[in-house]
Amino acid sequence: MKIFHLVTIALALSFAACATDARQASALSDIELTWHNALSAVPEALGGGGITRISDAKRQAQLDIADRKFPVVVYMHGCTGFADEDRGLIRKIAAAGYVVVAPDSMARKYRPLQCSSWDKKGGVNLFVFDFRQAEINFALQEMVGNKWADWDNLFIVGVSEGGLAAAHFRGDIFRARVITQWTCHGSTWVRGIDGPDTTPILSVVRKNDPWYDAENSKQAGDCGAFFGDKRPGSKSLVLERGSSHSVIGDDGVVAEIIGFLGRNRK
Repeated sequence: MKIFHLVTIALALSFAACATDARQASALSDIELTWHNALSAVPEALGGGGITRISDAKRQAQLDIADRKFPVVVYMHGCTGFADEDRGLIRKIAAAGYVVVAPDSMARKYRPLQCSSWDKKGGVNLFVFDFRQAEINFALQEMVGNKWADWDNLFIVGVSEGGLAAAHFRGDIFRARVITQWTCHGSTWVRGIDGPDTTPILSVVRKNDPWYDAENSKQAGDCGAFFGDKRPGSKSLVLERGSSHSVIGDDGVVAEIIGFLGRNRK
């Protein structure tokens, strides 16, 4: 009976915590929700612990006791939210010594898709591109004053729609950027790279990506076409093998990303 009562109490406390969290979340604005529900992962030096929301009490406790600064990666997911491969890459980046924060764009109360995955086309709701820029800026704002964030070692990694967001952030706060599953080509409102031409970029795309096939020829190519001569330490990697959209599940690509981040740490 004692065990039963203890289990009952534990469940009651768990449900109460969830209800409290739900009430708190309901009072948040859309942009606040993207941070409240952001995924996060920390290196073993901070206790590890896998992926949890940045607002999770245990994660906050880990970050609060940090006695030094850690390099930070802002991770931007694709147009339909987080997939298992995103979580896999987030874990591996954290294991390499980074705090990873990944705003959850899909946590917004109003969040239409700008892509239609069934016919592999994007650009449906163009204002979503502005949403993603706001999410980057808000994440940076939320990190201000936190002793665990090394502002001399900030990086951004973006996947597909998130790669576009990483490419078009105009500030010079990131030491380097990773753009995956996007070509930097397309319509005039998304074409090219807006970041400083001194910021190193690693771009990775698959040559036979079905999102950028003959029917979407305006988006064909790779981000290397926009590197120019003034972007030192940059690399455009075009994978010849396979025909899927995803590249971040490839062990070789993960190694390229982690190596690139490491080379650009201060």
